Amino acid sequence: MRFDLNEFLTSAKKPYTASFSMDLSGRDWPDYQVPAPVAGTFTVNRTLEGVQISLEAEAAVEAECARCLAPVHETYQIAQQYTVRPRDLEDPDFELPLDEDGLLDVEELVYQEILLTVPRVLLCSPDCLGLCPICGKRKAAGCTCQPADEAAPADARLSILKQLLS
Repeated sequence: MRFDLNEFLTSAKKPYTASFSMDLSGRDWPDYQVPAPVAGTFTVNRTLEGVQISLEAEAAVEAECARCLAPVHETYQIAQQYTVRPRDLEDPDFELPLDEDGLLDVEELVYQEILLTVPRVLLCSPDCLGLCPICGKRKAAGCTCQPADEAAPADARLSILKQLLS
């Protein structure tokens, strides 16, 4: 979806509102996926200074827990507002994504907002205990392993570290 901010600034008299559903599943996501279409609304209003853009969206995210590798399914709400003045469109460091024709790329804007909204580390629960270092099972699933003896490292490959600390 592309939106011509320049044309809206010069000739629009009424607010513009569009609902969207964007399939972003093919995008490159860091350690998670957005499998379902992202739905939302995009609104542009004239102001005395220029235009006010409102973006609202809802994105479902699927990932693995960073501690125990259990599936994580979360939904994130995005609600952002931007003010754009005519001189902003001339600025080479303009923060909103414009395509080669100077049109606002709403799909890229939604993608960037999801990247900024979703936490870098996703957990199945805030108090996730992770995996047992002995048996590899989820600790919350009832791992009954006893903690390793303090004198011996849990992994023989780490014994050199124990010697360095002595």
